[in-house]
Amino acid sequence: MHRYIAQANVDHYIALLNGADLMPDRRSAITKMLISEEDGLGHDLEQLEFFEHRAAAGRKRVEHVSSLRDGFAFGTQERRQAEELLVNIENLQTLLEDSCHRLRRKIHSRGL
Repeated sequence: MHRYIAQANVDHYIALLNGADLMPDRRSAITKMLISEEDGLGHDLEQLEFFEHRAAAGRKRVEHVSSLRDGFAFGTQERRQAEELLVNIENLQTLLEDSCHRLRRKIHSRGL
């Protein structure tokens, strides 16, 4: 049951971090909670698969927001907002990819 709740928390934090309207201090706090939740999960193949799915979805999000940003004219408010959102989503993506790499290393070091 704990694993299910932890995974639901991870999904909730990811959804919050994908938003455009978070203040930097709130984004930082949620990022710390996401990292803490990830650290509390097991380091097994199931968790690796869980994070790999989130990372794959994140790559699609990065592509989508990048495409949206490119649709706005340079110098417009919409373009600036899309660029800010893209930076946030790329930062989240880096975090998700790093989580996958850490889990792979831990699993590999244990010989699973």
